[in-house]
Amino acid sequence: MSEELERESMEYDVVIVGGGPAGLSAAIRLKQLAAQAGTEVSVAVLEKGSEVGAHILSGAVIDPKGLAELFPDWKERGAPLETPVKTDRFRLLGPQGDMALPMFAMPPFMHNHGCYIGSLGNLSRWLAAQAEELGVEIYPGFAASDMVWNDDGSLKGVVVGVVGIAKDGHHKPDYQPGMELHGKYVFIAEGVRGSLAKQLIAKFDLSAGKSPQKFGIGIKELWQVPPEKHQLGLVEHTTGWPLDDKTGGGSFMYHFGDNYVSIGYVVHLNYKNPWMSPFDEFQRFKHHPAVKPHLEGGKRIAYGARAITEGGYQSVPKLTFPGGVLIGCSAGFVNVPRIKGSHNAVKTGMLAAEAAFAAIGAGRASDELIEYQTAYEGSWVAKELKVVRNAKPLLGKLGTFLGGAAGMFDMWCTHLLGGFSFFGTLKHDKTDAESTGLAKDYKPLVYPKPDGVISFDKLSSVFLSATNHEEDQPAHLKLKDPTIPITVNLPKYGEPARLYCPAGVYEVLYNEQGQDPRFQINAQNCVHCKTCDIKDPSQNIVWTTPEGGGGPTYPNM
Repeated sequence: MSEELERESMEYDVVIVGGGPAGLSAAIRLKQLAAQAGTEVSVAVLEKGSEVGAHILSGAVIDPKGLAELFPDWKERGAPLETPVKTDRFRLLGPQGDMALPMFAMPPFMHNHGCYIGSLGNLSRWLAAQAEELGVEIYPGFAASDMVWNDDGSLKGVVVGVVGIAKDGHHKPDYQPGMELHGKYVFIAEGVRGSLAKQLIAKFDLSAGKSPQKFGIGIKELWQVPPEKHQLGLVEHTTGWPLDDKTGGGSFMYHFGDNYVSIGYVVHLNYKNPWMSPFDEFQRFKHHPAVKPHLEGGKRIAYGARAITEGGYQSVPKLTFPGGVLIGCSAGFVNVPRIKGSHNAVKTGMLAAEAAFAAIGAGRASDELIEYQTAYEGSWVAKELKVVRNAKPLLGKLGTFLGGAAGMFDMWCTHLLGGFSFFGTLKHDKTDAESTGLAKDYKPLVYPKPDGVISFDKLSSVFLSATNHEEDQPAHLKLKDPTIPITVNLPKYGEPARLYCPAGVYEVLYNEQGQDPRFQINAQNCVHCKTCDIKDPSQNIVWTTPEGGGGPTYPNM
């Protein structure tokens, strides 16, 4: 709840938390509708990154379907999608060899032709420019850290711009209590596992009757390679090695732009072995003889990591609550088999904008935009997610090989039979935190030492993410019980936070005698991936927003 103190406030028709594809598309659509109707609608977009796009991380092969609805002339407007997919491959990796899987065996929607390789961060920057031209007010460097409520319990707005609180809690000379931005409706577009969305889903029980949301962690590097190594328009995905059959995940590699290679690895966070390090699995993967030649002679120029929503159709929460809505990855619209979600983010932003514009025009405010929920349920977003709804549960239940085969069969059936599946709709049984096994049941994993050429350590990687936080501020990574890491997580699970975090935020330190362990949080390293909030087996870590402008600044990611 908000502190009981006086803050200045600003009033808008719609306040949007998050300057990614969903939030910006919603803002643009509101302004488009107002221009068509000859009216005015005031819209504010809040972005916690130092600039729009600073925190956006995606592969990314982008389906322009949503963008084409928002701007039919997106090419003429200069949207930064300049590399169409030319070559589409899917490979199964073994420890030394690989096997190409036939693309014709995959349903048509799994093919990437007609899509574009690019930077989702740069696309967001372009969308921000379009939004500002239409009169949207965008506030980068403003983290929405709290919510304010109307007397009837509906969401009234958010608190932004709280700065100047020291580590020990005292107010520094530059202290600002922040401002309240009030909206007739508030759109939550924070991306995966947003801190406000998490609270709203719990407060209004928006996941009632739904499967638990599932997640993956995506770790990505951007390389610039010699021209003779570059294959413009190549899209290649792999599954298999270095993960075992019971651990879901796979790689992506996209050649685009100025000799860029975007390469990364996704590990599904329902993995059981608490000794596993997704970061180190990725570094190991790059040494595979089918992968390493793409990178040799090149230079790694950027690094980042971000959680991905993977629950799909059966995990999408109720989208509306009194005073606001969830859009984009805050609700979890990623199509996992396609490894795409930005087109769905754009479309759901538009649908929410259309519902809000009509409601405001009818004199409504702070109620539930049930029209948005209805529009989603009848949209191509819901239809697309329904077709692939069983792919992720089958992987979890049957493993990569059998689950992948069963998932492919099911997707063909749902594609050809109008959404019908012989499996019905399978459920996700556990949260990813609950899936974590006990340390005693698994052997610790020993990873190869990075060579500094193809593979790297965490700290040199974080340096490339340009991550920065004001040092004298309370840690934004909070422990519900500070004793849990050492008294519970260490003996029971080996304290997996030090392994699943891709940025070296969490450490277990010992004295000179190798005794007296203590848990250390290096919050300044945090790249805002949210994995700790998701995977901590004790659910003891709570990710909150640091001061606005903190975190990574991703270029071309």
